[in-house]
Amino acid sequence: MSNKRFNTGSGPSQRQLRVGELIRRTLSDVLNRAEIHDPELNAMSITVGEVSCSPDLKVATVYVMPLMGSVPVEAAIAALARNRAELRHRVAAELTLKYAPDLRFRPDETFDRLDETRRLFSDPAVQRDLDAADDAE
Repeated sequence: MSNKRFNTGSGPSQRQLRVGELIRRTLSDVLNRAEIHDPELNAMSITVGEVSCSPDLKVATVYVMPLMGSVPVEAAIAALARNRAELRHRVAAELTLKYAPDLRFRPDETFDRLDETRRLFSDPAVQRDLDAADDAE
């Protein structure tokens, strides 16, 4: 019997990526059109940066960030978590999946990592090392 139930590769499968992108677009549209029956959530502008799915597509981790820091990230995640069932229902209605994935909301730290990377590259010691590597070639 084969033991290849899950992808053992280094990254997500094409199906995981495709389903994650479809969920991201659906959630973005739902939040943009303010279709949720929560005035507090509808008052927020939330960006859905990425959605990563588990190998069995039953759990989707949604990385979100409020636009322009309009509200604290924790408040946005709390509002989304309160409305998880309705958001899951909207995703299930839009997509033709066997199971509607359980949505888990996390802060999107992509921009923080980008700022840290820029800071590291501007460090004089790193610049010296990069210049030395260029001279060696």
